Amino acid sequence: MTVLSKYVDRIAEKCEQNGLSKHAFSCVLVTSAIVALTIKITIPYVRNTQSQSPRKILSGKTKGSTGALTPSATDGSDEDLKLAEAEKLLVAQKLKNKTNKQMIEPGLNKEFLKQLGMLVKIMIPNTLCYETGLLSIHTFCLISRTFLSIYVAALEGALVKFIVRKDVKQFSLVLLKWFGIAIPATFVNSMIRFLESKLSLAFRTRLVRHSYRLYFKNQNYYRVSNLDGRIENADHRLTEDISVFASSVAHLYSSLTKPCFDLMLIGLALMRSSRKMKANILTGPALSVSVIALTAHILRIVSPKFGQLVSEEANRYGYLRHIHSRIITNAEEIAFYGGHKVEMQQLRQAYNRLVNQMNNIFSQKLWFIMLEQFFMKYVWSGTGMIMVSLPILTGSTGDPSLVESSATESNVSERTQYLTTARNLLISAADAIERLMSSYKEIVALAGYTYRVAGMMDVFEETAQGVYCKATVVENDEMNGIIEFRDGKPVAKGRIIYTDDPGNMSITLRAVPVVTPNCDIVVPSLTLCIEPGVHLLITGPNGCGKSSLFRILSGLWPIYAGELHIPRPVEDKPCMFYIPQRPYMSIGSLCDQIIYPDTREDMKRKNITENELKEILKMVSLEHIAQRDSFDVVRDWKDILSGGEKQRMAIARLFYHKPRYALLDECTSAVSIDVESSIYEIAKSMGITLLTITHRPTLWKYHTHILEFDGLGSWRFRKMDLNEQQKEQFLH
Repeated sequence: MTVLSKYVDRIAEKCEQNGLSKHAFSCVLVTSAIVALTIKITIPYVRNTQSQSPRKILSGKTKGSTGALTPSATDGSDEDLKLAEAEKLLVAQKLKNKTNKQMIEPGLNKEFLKQLGMLVKIMIPNTLCYETGLLSIHTFCLISRTFLSIYVAALEGALVKFIVRKDVKQFSLVLLKWFGIAIPATFVNSMIRFLESKLSLAFRTRLVRHSYRLYFKNQNYYRVSNLDGRIENADHRLTEDISVFASSVAHLYSSLTKPCFDLMLIGLALMRSSRKMKANILTGPALSVSVIALTAHILRIVSPKFGQLVSEEANRYGYLRHIHSRIITNAEEIAFYGGHKVEMQQLRQAYNRLVNQMNNIFSQKLWFIMLEQFFMKYVWSGTGMIMVSLPILTGSTGDPSLVESSATESNVSERTQYLTTARNLLISAADAIERLMSSYKEIVALAGYTYRVAGMMDVFEETAQGVYCKATVVENDEMNGIIEFRDGKPVAKGRIIYTDDPGNMSITLRAVPVVTPNCDIVVPSLTLCIEPGVHLLITGPNGCGKSSLFRILSGLWPIYAGELHIPRPVEDKPCMFYIPQRPYMSIGSLCDQIIYPDTREDMKRKNITENELKEILKMVSLEHIAQRDSFDVVRDWKDILSGGEKQRMAIARLFYHKPRYALLDECTSAVSIDVESSIYEIAKSMGITLLTITHRPTLWKYHTHILEFDGLGSWRFRKMDLNEQQKEQFLH
């Protein structure tokens, strides 16, 4: 700004040398700025009206012509790419809105107040709690800071008063008071920031703990990401959104309460000062309220829709991050194909769209901030000068016949004191009003964060109760009565019945349909009984429902009809243990990998020693790992172990837990045949009933029954022949 002002002064001097006065140059400069602002405000409306007819003409040409592309269309190919990308995002947003019909858009409405009230009850659960104590101390500090500001303004007025009077003694005393009050004032300022940070952390802690309880309730971490489609990035909401929401609430409390205290107390102080000057105490406040209301109304009318602009910027930024994440996830495949040019082009297009949106926001802010600063800095300052001068210009000065030189000097010092004190108070009041007006933007942003955090918790509550909302692949009338919908959401009418009879440890399915999360019916009805010792081999083409059956047996997918009877899990011996093709390696030591999901305390309670763990590793041919590393060494096991070693580690977990049933989903595809045969023999000797999905013919001999899916909804459950060989259609 200093460089700009010097540049303007030089131009003014040159104009003055050429015969143009500085006053005329200033008028020209201000007029140019006002004209530019007027053009900037009116151009968008003119563009909107003019853009209607070209759109109609363009749509008419699109509908009525099927010819080749013209040269102009070829020249605008880059713009077409951007429009195509924008249309893709728009279509995706529309599809998402269709899925979430009942979810209200974020904004300052009743739903926002309802959601905020729900979150406040979580953050402040009781009247007497840690958070209310912090709020009380924080409020006390805010009020104290306002009184200190008024007192400091009075001291500065007294300093000027004694300077005018040339009273060195009183000036020194007041200056000492001014330095003395600086210590508690700076401490209170620091305490306000400290307590705001503590409040934010306390609110965040309450929300995080509550969210974690919901997230891990009834396996919600799986249901939210696989069975429900309303939350695409639960990790971001659980971390970033909760953190920003808590910070916004804590900061907004300070931003709203302190300006309100400032305006109330500073207004009373100004009225008291005006009364001392024997002036009207209502004229100044009435003038200030009128000017502030008028300027605020103008700003609200001409303000761009920053909420929509920022929302679009966030969407484009999220799309750019999505492309980066996709490249990282599929880096090997992209490298094999040599698709770096295509990926780089998509990245550039996404980044250019983000840059264009940011430039649009910057240009919108340029003129709006100019108008905002003009009102707040100059119009409000001019109004403040009038308010300060009114008590001096209109106040009573007493009888002129009694006025002497000493009295005149005293009146001058009193007026100077009033002027300095009132000026400082008005600066504080203007700052408070500016913070209140800028708080509107913070409240709008808070509405967005409230919508995301409260919506996340609502989804957690619904999925924990078995209520899911996801795009379906077929219409409701194509379900043939298998799935019932209520308010657009499928209703799980099936039942899971746990049996406590020690003599009945079988798994029974009675008319249970195999249905995917997007309501695709794979098998309309499945009825079978698996008793202990019935080693079942499950075969069929891809997508026929083999792995889906395991998810239903494990309770991961809902049962939309029929009944599932399973033994009740025992504390030290689970009923079922699922092993996928790609096992999960947890964070921790070698011991933690074997006993997962048990902890060291669970292992000690079961009286299992490290020697027994070594024997388990020997069963799966992993004893070399125990010889190389101790059981307490923490490593990144998902990178250290090979694919076959990971699968054998998962089998070691099976031998550690010794469940009644083992759900094996291609879990030995990377294991050699000899080790695989040994593993199956050991599992059967432990009394574990095997339910296996495999394409290896060598494993058929370890099973007694077979469940065949044909991929068209039909199935067949039968006992295997002794010398039966695998059919050709199940090899592919």
